[in-house]
Amino acid sequence: MRTLRLAAVALVAVAALSACGGQDGTGTTTPTPTATGAAPVTDQPANPSTSPTDPATPTPASTPPRGTIKPGGPTLPPPVGGTELTGTIVAGVEPNCLLLDGYLLIGGPRDVLAVGAEVTVSGRVQPGMMTTCQQGTPFVVEAARRS
Repeated sequence: MRTLRLAAVALVAVAALSACGGQDGTGTTTPTPTATGAAPVTDQPANPSTSPTDPATPTPASTPPRGTIKPGGPTLPPPVGGTELTGTIVAGVEPNCLLLDGYLLIGGPRDVLAVGAEVTVSGRVQPGMMTTCQQGTPFVVEAARRS
């Protein structure tokens, strides 16, 4: 019975302390800092016409349209469908993973597809395919030959 009363008193004390936490004496609450040390933004800007999210102000696209190359950025993969790649095969960071110009080679004849081999492969890009290789855009090899 004594433990129950002690637990009830502790619960009331915690509820009372949490209810008054964050008040600065003026009736308004003071935002508590986040893990990064910055206070969260909870109020709207003083002048809504200068808001960066104003719908009247267009925002530039952060990614270029498909088929264009952003200067200094990565090249976009070829469209899904029949594609041919030529180059030297390199080993991936995981065992049995082979890469050709940033593409992860899936399937194909392993006697032709070997690390260091100069090859031409044809197949299709599968950007949404799940793999265990953790690098490269998956490329399903339909045919391969040494160059």
